[in-house]
Amino acid sequence: MSRSNAHQDHLPALDLLRLFAALGVVLFHYAYRGARAEDLTTVSLPSLEWAAKYGWFGVQLFFVISGFVIARSAIGRTAIQFGIARAGRLWPAFIVCTTLTFLVTWLFGAPRFETSVPHWLANLTMIAPAFRQPFMDGAYWSIVIEITFYGWLALFIALGQFPKRIDDIVLGWLAIALINEALIHSSLMRHLFMTEYAGFFCAGILLADIASGRRGWQAPFLVFVSTVIACSESLVGGRETAVHYSTEIKPSIMIGLTVLSIALVAVASRIRSLPLPMGLSLAIGGLTYPLYLLHQHVGYIVFNRLHEHLSASVLVPVMTLIVMVVSYAIWRYIEPVGRRVVMRNLWAITDHVLPPLAMFANWYARKASGWVSGAPLKIK
Repeated sequence: MSRSNAHQDHLPALDLLRLFAALGVVLFHYAYRGARAEDLTTVSLPSLEWAAKYGWFGVQLFFVISGFVIARSAIGRTAIQFGIARAGRLWPAFIVCTTLTFLVTWLFGAPRFETSVPHWLANLTMIAPAFRQPFMDGAYWSIVIEITFYGWLALFIALGQFPKRIDDIVLGWLAIALINEALIHSSLMRHLFMTEYAGFFCAGILLADIASGRRGWQAPFLVFVSTVIACSESLVGGRETAVHYSTEIKPSIMIGLTVLSIALVAVASRIRSLPLPMGLSLAIGGLTYPLYLLHQHVGYIVFNRLHEHLSASVLVPVMTLIVMVVSYAIWRYIEPVGRRVVMRNLWAITDHVLPPLAMFANWYARKASGWVSGAPLKIK
């Protein structure tokens, strides 16, 4: 997609939603989570607890936005093009943020936070638990969910089923999620099919299909079904949060946040312009990814070093502003270069790997055809 087309398809209201979601997560971590149950810091803002304890729901809003944006970006791309584009978008900022978090933790994190070179190297892959290492930052768990989503979408693109059979994909995914969460409770299925968050992703995918011009009652009906299932997933998440933090999470608020999140993405998909410069809108949306990756453990470490000298009411907003500025710098100056490097090298790899695979596939297809149609049947 050219730069002009990308700008033409850009939806500035989604950038504001991204920032809203990211700041909700920051509020949850800085004002509530670290001091509440995890013993990560002593800094908190008790006066904001009523709102901060729901800030984790920003991740669910991110999942709706992701379903929408990624479904749109997949249109017209092959599975390889889609996969390389996503790697170019995610990996450079992830490497930078992981490395910054590693350095801050290594230099200043003890005694609450510890790290090592193997810990850092495992996290550079984005899937540290696969190497029996914890995430460098607790926020990284949702990146694995995103990567799993991308993997399934790439598979359906490769099989020629996306976007041709969106309804079937959504219905199948929702059915698996409902069965697992209500009956089976399989951890493997939770990880493989993201059954705790399927309703959010599916709602976003369907809203993208509607925004692209689809007509008829089926897609809105499936959005409704996705929303109902997302509400049930939210209630489960709310109960788990209430138990973990020994607090009250109101079911009515969880349902309201779920419906509001999906409705906000639906509205944002219809807003083609805002009284904001294009550059500012892009910066707002662009900085949210490194902000999400960088803020948590680095913030806690700074809090632990400075809490005796500055109050929480000063530390939290100042640290939020500092991390936002650093995140903007990563998006503006590092990500573009990193994206070009990652994509250029991945394309070079595919140029070497794909031709032999294509030759083998063609040879196998010819042999299989010969086995079926060319060889005589031997009855005896």
